[in-house]
Amino acid sequence: MTYLLNIVNYSELLGAYMHHHREFRFCPVCGAGLETEILKESEPARLVCPECEFVFYLDPKVVACTIVEIDNRIVLLKRSSQPERGKWVVPGGYVDRGEEVKSAAVRETMEECGLHVRIRELLGVYSYTDWIEVVVVFLAEHIAGDLIAADESMDAKLFKPEEIPWDQLAFQSTKDALKDYLGIKGLRD
Repeated sequence: MTYLLNIVNYSELLGAYMHHHREFRFCPVCGAGLETEILKESEPARLVCPECEFVFYLDPKVVACTIVEIDNRIVLLKRSSQPERGKWVVPGGYVDRGEEVKSAAVRETMEECGLHVRIRELLGVYSYTDWIEVVVVFLAEHIAGDLIAADESMDAKLFKPEEIPWDQLAFQSTKDALKDYLGIKGLRD
């Protein structure tokens, strides 16, 4: 049983690593090997197919999140998967191709913690050197549903601002968004 558990944990870790550090080697159009080439002096090197001249742009992934308050407490979820398994985040997840960012934030909040929310306003957009994600965080109003640990969450809790477990938060974007939110509310140092 321990062996199986180790394989599952290894698979989670490998999947998380590959998602953040994926290296593409073959052209998705013709299957030839890709080569690195500088196309414009002012831009980074790109993956280019020498056979069909397809340029493989490694674009960022967009993540949509919400900060939701219920009874003056902030919703945080404990992650059940890698990366950052066991650490706390605000509700959120990847935006699907063709999906509006606000709609993704609402959908992810419902999927991850059972809350129906209405977007109030944009809090901020967070991006970091060497990370493929661009994180868009909205302030949202709870309109229905009970807080539960659902999809990709092992726990869901409400935290007063002074109870936020800063040393147990996953991702710099979570920390930065919560600091910005508390700053707006006049609760930041």
